[in-house]
Amino acid sequence: MAHKPQTPKRRSGPRHRDGAAQSPDASIAAVSQGRIGNWALVGGLTLLTLLVVLLDVRTGNDLRVVPLLVVVPALASVYCSLRQTIWVAVWITTVVVGFRAGADGTFWDFVFGIGFAVLACALGVAACAARIRHATEMARLRSAAVTLQRQILRPLPVVTDHVFAYGLYEPIEEDRFVGGDIYEVVESPYGTRVIIGDVQGKGLAAIGAGFAAIAAFREAAIREPTLTGVVQVLEDAVVRHNEFSAQTGEAERFVTALVLGFDEGGQVEAVNCGHLPPRLLHDGRTSAVTLQRTSVPLGLAALSREARTAESFDFPRGATLLVVTDGVTEARDATGAFYPLDERVAAWAGHGPRELLDALHGDLEEFSGGIRRDDVAALALHRAPAATL
Repeated sequence: MAHKPQTPKRRSGPRHRDGAAQSPDASIAAVSQGRIGNWALVGGLTLLTLLVVLLDVRTGNDLRVVPLLVVVPALASVYCSLRQTIWVAVWITTVVVGFRAGADGTFWDFVFGIGFAVLACALGVAACAARIRHATEMARLRSAAVTLQRQILRPLPVVTDHVFAYGLYEPIEEDRFVGGDIYEVVESPYGTRVIIGDVQGKGLAAIGAGFAAIAAFREAAIREPTLTGVVQVLEDAVVRHNEFSAQTGEAERFVTALVLGFDEGGQVEAVNCGHLPPRLLHDGRTSAVTLQRTSVPLGLAALSREARTAESFDFPRGATLLVVTDGVTEARDATGAFYPLDERVAAWAGHGPRELLDALHGDLEEFSGGIRRDDVAALALHRAPAATL
């Protein structure tokens, strides 16, 4: 076996783009922060109180307006922190009590007026506390899901005898949008095997299906001598996972995947299970790799009469192979247009793998305005020159 370059196999830099998302503690803390600044709140509340009091003075005894201020804590509970809501409630209670103390009326008018104001303000504070508690629980769930995704997937870059693998991975942190994008790079006695895939559907169940596929790939990539054998193990793993999911009431899922095999030769072996084709960058040019034998996604082999087969394509020294999930190609701009991946990649044909992913990440953020509805995963697989192998 050829000598490996002395390059670390662990992550070097933010290839997972962890810095682009909030840490779990920061995400949880953010939900308890108010959306309105303290000075803006003080100014707005002071102005509103003055306007209501002046209006009440003008209307006189015919229409008492000041008691209507008791709705303000309820509004504050939606946009303010708990501390801000308490401050608003105390302020409104003080204003209403002062108004009642100087107004005409019986003793019971005073008691009921004050009691209603205190009750309304207390309900506003309670509503704020309940909102923050629920949002904190959801933030913990989202953070746990994203942390689980990151623990399942290998940190990149990874260097093997055959390729340098760089990656971009950004999961969605909204619980109902959490997806199941997967990837893995395994060096085996039969060469380097790579998978990139996307589990159908969203949510924690999609993560479970993705974990089943990843675990099976890590074992099969080392044990199976053929790439089609690896894919068959993946198929069996997804089918078994679906059988278990059906027993627990979860929906069955399939996994689109592209499985690649690299060795010392100048070609790549590929089995495409319903996934997006790769893009090849070499000598300042870019082209989409045409795979003629695309088969059904993992978990659906029973629906097809055709067996999965492998095919090969050229992968010269110094070239880079870009593989992505549909979180890239289905990203949309403000007008609803899809991200033009081929057009963009053509402009970056001269980039190295790191620079290619950096350009892709920055351009995706600008194109979508930072709004995403799916996980983003991309691998840049670079075949090093012969002198480094």
